[in-house]
Amino acid sequence: MPVDTAFINAELERRQGGYGRGGRQRIETDHVEWLGGIRQGCATGGPIALLVPNRDSRLDDLERTPPVHRPRPGHADLAGAIKYGTDDCRNILERASARQTAARTAAGALAGCLLRELDIDVLGYVAAVRNVCVDIEVTPDSLSSIRTARDASSMYCPDDAATASMESMVRAAKEDKDTLGGLCRVHVLGCPVGLGSCMTRAECLDGRLAGAVMSIQAFKSVEIGLGREVATRPGSEVHDAIGWDESQRQTRTKGYVRTSNRAGGIEGGMTNGMPVVVTGAMKPISTLLRGMPSVDLRTHEATRSDYERSDVCAVSAASVVMEHVVGFEIAAAVMEKFGGDTIDEVKGRVHAG
Repeated sequence: MPVDTAFINAELERRQGGYGRGGRQRIETDHVEWLGGIRQGCATGGPIALLVPNRDSRLDDLERTPPVHRPRPGHADLAGAIKYGTDDCRNILERASARQTAARTAAGALAGCLLRELDIDVLGYVAAVRNVCVDIEVTPDSLSSIRTARDASSMYCPDDAATASMESMVRAAKEDKDTLGGLCRVHVLGCPVGLGSCMTRAECLDGRLAGAVMSIQAFKSVEIGLGREVATRPGSEVHDAIGWDESQRQTRTKGYVRTSNRAGGIEGGMTNGMPVVVTGAMKPISTLLRGMPSVDLRTHEATRSDYERSDVCAVSAASVVMEHVVGFEIAAAVMEKFGGDTIDEVKGRVHAG
């Protein structure tokens, strides 16, 4: 399989961008280094090992990384300190850091190289910050223009007016020494019918996607298609009616068509031929410049939480990470269903259905 290192590095760079990011992004210049499994720009078929180096590696410098005795509300600090029996949160906060999403982005972009070979497109963007929301219909015809608009946006939102409003809210939050979260949305177009399974819990694709997205730092909910809105509607306004179009018999839908996609492309744990649509809610970053009420783990006295270098709003970066963890799960489901030893073999099986 051809591996596009330039594409993977561009996605790592995009993860570092977005309005509202902090000082760490000016230190690191993320790129992937191949340690195994790649030769002359192609996967060899062996396990692929990759490295994303850190320029800032300072854990043994106690002046720059002192002990943290005042846990930050919203982070792993307190639960981790209690779990591991320590009054220093440093090891916990470093291990729980969203810095590890650089590796997940790189692995997801590698999986994206496979999906591109199979004409499966994955697009992620920022859909909301606070009360500023966009609802965009992504189709094969509009995909390219939406991606271009997203890439031109400082917030990774393919809507100029929404981008301006989001920027304004981030500036206000920074002045208030506060933080903001938002909604990220990912569309996957071109999935064959039947990725995933209804047979076991572990094989249900919607469960796998939800688990992948919820495991991204600061994500608190995941929705497929209409998501929680299904609880407010009758069945006639939730389920997607099925029709037949003879002209689409040879496409990946096998001729079965829908006039709506409220299910978000997944029914019974399996793709149904419609675009897969996943939305994730990211909470505001837990490290506030102003701090929050906390307790000193050594004395149990009331205090303010410690401040660690952080972002005001990282929802743009989170949309990149979410795009690639979704793509990784889709690629895994493709290989489970179709398999093959060469990319041409996989292509032939996918196209044959």
